[in-house]
Amino acid sequence: MQEIASTKKQNKNPNPKAGPGLIRRMFQVDGASVALVFVILIVVFMIAAPNVFLGYRVYMSFMATVPPPLIIALGVTLVAVAGEMDLSFPSVVAAASYVFGILFQQWELTWFAMILAVSVGATMGLINGMVITLLGIPSLIATLAMLFLWGGLVTVVSGGIQLAIPDIYGTPMHTILVGRIGDVFPAQMVWTILIAGFIWALLNRHRFGENLLFIGDSLEVAKVVGINVTREKIKLFALSGALSGLAGVLLTLETTAYFSSQGMGYLLTVIAAVFIGGTSIYGGSGRVIGTVFAAFIVTVIEAGLVASGIQGFWTRFFIGFVFIVSVTANAIIENPDNVPLVRMLRTKLRNN
Repeated sequence: MQEIASTKKQNKNPNPKAGPGLIRRMFQVDGASVALVFVILIVVFMIAAPNVFLGYRVYMSFMATVPPPLIIALGVTLVAVAGEMDLSFPSVVAAASYVFGILFQQWELTWFAMILAVSVGATMGLINGMVITLLGIPSLIATLAMLFLWGGLVTVVSGGIQLAIPDIYGTPMHTILVGRIGDVFPAQMVWTILIAGFIWALLNRHRFGENLLFIGDSLEVAKVVGINVTREKIKLFALSGALSGLAGVLLTLETTAYFSSQGMGYLLTVIAAVFIGGTSIYGGSGRVIGTVFAAFIVTVIEAGLVASGIQGFWTRFFIGFVFIVSVTANAIIENPDNVPLVRMLRTKLRNN
């Protein structure tokens, strides 16, 4: 399998001198182009809203609010690499949040409550994977259906009530996972960076990640080289569910509350982060570092527009604009021949 992967990479560029130029190679590095966009946005908002973006508090706020959707986006990135999609995560977040909240409220359980909540998320993801692989339902449709199914189940079980757990504030678990390091830096960002490093290594340095790349690039080739596609996809969705469950726990710890629609606000943020970050919409290629920077880009746009005095409803417009531009740019960089407009322009230039 390693030899096939090596040959595949060599075939893409058999002659180094005929390969992409220096600038294009730089932008193909994981996260490089997205990091550049992030820096440009920060500079723009420093000029447009200096009172906010020249201080450190807004950045600490980002570090506190970005981790939950970023952790979810890391899982969805792996799902997208395999050529699949997971839209069920908002309900998984709500379910894990409820399990954690009720266990702490009723029995003051902390670490065990977290383990159980993450396990619930993993189980939901496992069921998602089984529905997709064993029933043959496209993942986009299946997980959209499971979004409503899990969401309805959580609402029924919880009775639609909200839970407040202010007593968890100051506990060792709260301090370790979401406390402030030096009374300033949010601890959850440290854990998120470690998780991002793990996901990067899983995708780029582990057999599981290699299998996902094969599956996303060509399902038939993956089967030919002996990959158990069903097993790998079920594992993939279970991992995505577990990460969503962990995000739900961190969100509950930070807000010290649960409500039934918890996680729904992350739907646009997570999907935008995955594809703005450079993960291929066709599967077979993923950018973990790009996802990290893209999650911050979405948050910076939201905060920057408000701080600049622009009305809040423009936020979705600008995120959508950045979304489509980023996906188009990534498609052109990755494989220009897949973009009809590029093919048309090339044909016209050759004819002239």
